[in-house]
Amino acid sequence: MPSHLPLLLLLLLLLLVAASSSDPISLPLRQTPLPPHPDPLHRLAALASASYFRASLLKNPHRRSSPPSATSSLFPHSYGGYSFNLAFGTPPQELPLLLDTGSHVTWLPCTSSYHCRRCASPSGNTITPFLPRSSSSAALVGCRNPRCLWIHSADFLRSRCAACNNVTSDCPVSACPPYALIYGSGSTAGLLMLETLGFSGRTFPNFTVGCSVFSQRQPAGGIAGFGRGAPSLPSQLGLRRFSYCLISRRYDDDASERGSVVLDPPKQDSSSGLSFTPFLNNSAAGAGSPFSVYYYVGLLEIAVGGKKVKIPHSSLLPDHIGNGGVIVDSGTTFTYMASKVFDPVLAAFVDRVAGRYNRSTALEVQTGLRPCFAVPPNATDVELPELAFRFKGGAEMRLPMENYFVFADAAGVCLTVISDGDDVATADVAGGPAVILGNFQQQDYLVVYDLERRRLGFRRQSCLII
Repeated sequence: MPSHLPLLLLLLLLLLVAASSSDPISLPLRQTPLPPHPDPLHRLAALASASYFRASLLKNPHRRSSPPSATSSLFPHSYGGYSFNLAFGTPPQELPLLLDTGSHVTWLPCTSSYHCRRCASPSGNTITPFLPRSSSSAALVGCRNPRCLWIHSADFLRSRCAACNNVTSDCPVSACPPYALIYGSGSTAGLLMLETLGFSGRTFPNFTVGCSVFSQRQPAGGIAGFGRGAPSLPSQLGLRRFSYCLISRRYDDDASERGSVVLDPPKQDSSSGLSFTPFLNNSAAGAGSPFSVYYYVGLLEIAVGGKKVKIPHSSLLPDHIGNGGVIVDSGTTFTYMASKVFDPVLAAFVDRVAGRYNRSTALEVQTGLRPCFAVPPNATDVELPELAFRFKGGAEMRLPMENYFVFADAAGVCLTVISDGDDVATADVAGGPAVILGNFQQQDYLVVYDLERRRLGFRRQSCLII
């Protein structure tokens, strides 16, 4: 991040300061066109690296400091995420936001001076940032507003807000101090504001959203935080449940194909044919812990080719200091497993594929994924062992092959699971969740977060909206 950023941020913030029905609503999950990558192996390596950095963040967050339901189209992107459109302001300004259940702050690219370094943007298009000056309902969150505590500690605000009471201080109009959020390999910074959120003809005033003036390595349209915690979109709207259906990654950046995200679906639509597993509490993750944002589930066992893999059961549950356990995250692409979980899974695949296909170390080096296997050129029938997750409560996710293996090129396939030992990054990933179930493994599954009954439901189905 450039050394002049603090001055730039302050200048941009000063510019900013100067400036019911019960029917379900469905929002489309959508994407914008990006050109196909000329090197598929490089794309896989980039997704593996991004997944690893994301896992590093979720495991080490301190590396740095009842409304109507709604349905929207949800679109997959070649950089590994799914986005949908939300409108903010009066009159409304619409932007695509990445759906993220692993974080709880919603933020937008904001002001005409918004600057984004190395951000994922559509080919031939740029995302128009939100303009607070064009909205009659935009207002900064004050330094003493309780919502300021959503992103800053009480001790920090105690001294900061006292300084804001002094008219000679440099605190801009007693605003909540700027935030800086870290997302794996990227970051964003700005000010909290209150704004009207709108979708499907409904409006929700005084929604707290981040007005970001600088970002690095972020999606062009911003992020919608669906994690646990007061700042999250479900919490602010008082949702009883939400669901999403992620279409296959083969539709990456195809604007004509989409899945969906549903806010507050009716109970009868949220349980039919679904398998449920309860959310678990991380007993060491109190209200101030970053781990409190995550959706933990009870993974009891992993099976490869129908046989249970021998994994230390203690790894699948958070320990007394909050490390370990299994979370579900729509913002991670490839599932992460700590080495003590991944190594037995890797060995199981190698053992069950032995004699059928040869392992390809060359593909593993190129993609950052393992294991990779060489298959006959132009093979139309590739047989690989099934990967299954069995959860507390009897729920079982038996994945189709396309949800855990990917054709790396015409003659090879790779497992889309990353771990500490993968040569895709050097960040320290000790501690934190032992398994992060990513969106690649959730393709073509309806996934329901039943917040009212504290459980996760899922069923396999086509997510493609016709």
